[in-house]
Amino acid sequence: MPSSWGKIFRVSTYGESHGVSVGVVIDGVPAGLPFPAEEIQRDLTRRRPGQNDLTTPRDEEDRVMVESGVFEGKTTGSPILLKVNNKNTIGADYDEMAHVFRPSHADYTYSEKYGHRAHVGGGRSSVRETIGRVAAGGLARVILKRELGIETIAWVDSVGQIDSNIAEPQFPPSREFVDQFPTRCPDKNVNDQMETLIRKLRDEGDSVGGVVKAIVRNLPPGLGDPVYDKLDADLAKALLSISACKGFEVGSGFSGTRQTGSIHNDEFYLEDGTGKVKTRTNNSGGIQGGISNGMDLVVRAAFKPTSTIKKEQKTVNDQNEETVLKAKGRHDPCVLPRAVPIVEAVINLVLIDAYFYQRSLQPKWFLKYANLDNIPNQ
Repeated sequence: MPSSWGKIFRVSTYGESHGVSVGVVIDGVPAGLPFPAEEIQRDLTRRRPGQNDLTTPRDEEDRVMVESGVFEGKTTGSPILLKVNNKNTIGADYDEMAHVFRPSHADYTYSEKYGHRAHVGGGRSSVRETIGRVAAGGLARVILKRELGIETIAWVDSVGQIDSNIAEPQFPPSREFVDQFPTRCPDKNVNDQMETLIRKLRDEGDSVGGVVKAIVRNLPPGLGDPVYDKLDADLAKALLSISACKGFEVGSGFSGTRQTGSIHNDEFYLEDGTGKVKTRTNNSGGIQGGISNGMDLVVRAAFKPTSTIKKEQKTVNDQNEETVLKAKGRHDPCVLPRAVPIVEAVINLVLIDAYFYQRSLQPKWFLKYANLDNIPNQ
């Protein structure tokens, strides 16, 4: 079961929803970097369940423990193991699902592929697997900010048929601003509409999906590689590997197919004062030919409605018998609010691997774009 990502900054996540613990091993981190334990914990707290009545009532503190790779507050160059213990597990809620396949869930496909599955909490297919990615993404976020000035901000752009229509690049101003809103949609009127819809569907035993949008500011040109390691291709794979993510767009995405080339093309110009190459529009979303062009990276990720709902649904069991399932357990009626920090994390994991790869290949690029004052041992 593949559980690793990255060429140089390599992460391997482990653990199941109701196992003893979940976490990540991070390899390829240079020695001597200040280890941002508080920042990593902050990201995990943003992702944790039980934040408000819009999310699953499962109450987990998600306190991260550093098991290796850090000494006296700095990285040692050896693999870093970050672990979070599972505490608030109720395995009995899943007894009826041991032999029954939840519609649109991974129960059936895991059973067919492996012949044996951890049905409690969804096992490895649970969104709890993303704890490892968020922890590693927190470390990546801090390094990218310190060495390149990169900042990634995501928000809920739509829930069901409710759209935010938030324009980038100047808004939203920060992750902290986004977090002020329970749905993580930083538009007060739209947030209120989304809250009402999510609570209504939760009370009816149903669920709803939506779209998370993300913008990456201060991304330098030159990250990403043709042909099979294009930056947008790596982003697509990383985002689509998140549980419930079913769609990916960069820049204009599918809407760009409705335009002509003369309208869609991003014309270049030289920025006054700096002489930097910029584009007047950003339909490319910051990526051209699979390589970043120095403009803001803009992506959207679509998430389906949560599969496990309390309404009765027709299904089959592992004895090839048709049956009816009314699921128990604690589940998000909408995954979007908690998906925001997960989306940010996987984007940062893609970017830091591309950054480490680029600096290893092109020393001149590294000297041009990196903040050398903030990089130890350089």
